[in-house]
Amino acid sequence: MRWQGSSRRKVTGGKVIAARGKRKFEMGRESAETRISEIKRKNIHTMGGNRKVRLLQCNTANVTNPKDGKTTSTPIETVLDNVANKHYIRRNILTKGSVIRTSLGTAKVTSRPGQDGVVNAVLIE
Repeated sequence: MRWQGSSRRKVTGGKVIAARGKRKFEMGRESAETRISEIKRKNIHTMGGNRKVRLLQCNTANVTNPKDGKTTSTPIETVLDNVANKHYIRRNILTKGSVIRTSLGTAKVTSRPGQDGVVNAVLIE
């Protein structure tokens, strides 16, 4: 179980004496770890009656060319680089900031696929 409450330690390393325990609304969920495959989404109900769309698998990206501003939907071939985790490259996991190879060229992912439910990217030189 992931917990997203405040730390039990101060910045200096000293211990914080907690005034209360953990709460259910501070509980986190597992990350989506979006892979390259046929599109598969999952709706998540969040606080306040809102929702998020988890993108579990995807094989297309909306790639924008910064020179002319045109956006086209292109198939994703592979993940070339991922600053979030070097092991995500081998596993073809898409996160924000990962560099992907498409038919138009290399592109950098600008959206958060596990939170937004879509892969948006910008072409890089």
